[in-house]
Amino acid sequence: MLRGFRDFLFRGNVIDLAVAVVIGVAFNNLVNAFTTAFLRPLIGLVLGGGVHGGTLTLNGQTFDFGGFINALITFVVITTVVYFLVVLPMHTLMDLRRRGEPVEAPPPSEEVQLLAEIRDLLRQQASPPRP
Repeated sequence: MLRGFRDFLFRGNVIDLAVAVVIGVAFNNLVNAFTTAFLRPLIGLVLGGGVHGGTLTLNGQTFDFGGFINALITFVVITTVVYFLVVLPMHTLMDLRRRGEPVEAPPPSEEVQLLAEIRDLLRQQASPPRP
């Protein structure tokens, strides 16, 4: 049962979907706040116009190209972080699994080692001594 669940989780499309939903949404808010608070005012300063910097008005129509630049920077930052921190390591792990190379597990913590020793001692005490 657990093996089937593990195989389901390690399918590429399930991992990519989870990455897109969970990390993308959470990180999106952070990047939006950064670009709105810091980059949007910089765009206004560079292009001039103060509060209306990054906008262009022609025949009564306002074009907010500063907002577009802001959204573009947000998109680039989010996709770069998601790719390098999640997608690339996951593809590396999947390649190792396909090749049959063992994936190194981290060494057990001291607590786990102590629990294993306690388990072995309890087994030893529970089994009758052999002559």
